[in-house]
Amino acid sequence: MQRISRLKRELQLLSAEPPPGVSCWQTEGRVDELQAQIVGGANTPYEGGVFTLEINIPERYPFEPPKMRFLTPIYHPNIDNAGRICLDALKLPPKGAWRPALNISTLLSSIQLLMAEPNPDDPLMADISSEFKYNKPLYLEKAKKWTAEHAVQKNKGCVEAEEKTPENKNKKTAHKREALSAQENLEHTKKVCM
Repeated sequence: MQRISRLKRELQLLSAEPPPGVSCWQTEGRVDELQAQIVGGANTPYEGGVFTLEINIPERYPFEPPKMRFLTPIYHPNIDNAGRICLDALKLPPKGAWRPALNISTLLSSIQLLMAEPNPDDPLMADISSEFKYNKPLYLEKAKKWTAEHAVQKNKGCVEAEEKTPENKNKKTAHKREALSAQENLEHTKKVCM
């Protein structure tokens, strides 16, 4: 019961005051299965990309951390090909830094920071870590290429639309637009797929 009430509060807070460039929502009405999107940060190889994550909330939450993984492929030394993330806050002590005081919003912000500042000394992908350390231009080129191929929203079949969007649009599409608008908040129009 504590888990459900806490999750509801966290989701309300994430909906009302999400961290910049982050959105999170329930999937199919299940409170223990969430999805999130993180907009790639400016001046990073992930700029312009929207990265989707899957979040599974364990029975013992908040005493155990949520299980998070990227669904969008990303070229990063701390994220493997299956989308698993090497981040202390996602692991229980003594090896990890998870505490019940942390929440989903904090974790998503931490992942966003990890995207901007990889930790090559604690990699999941040794080859990418080595590239990051010893051949950074190649790493940046590959990360930008992966972002363009997998995380940049394609505009095929999309039209420019005014800020107003129909109320009956799919909830996932609305969240994608919210994540994108957090990055492009100076623009007066949004791309709406028909």
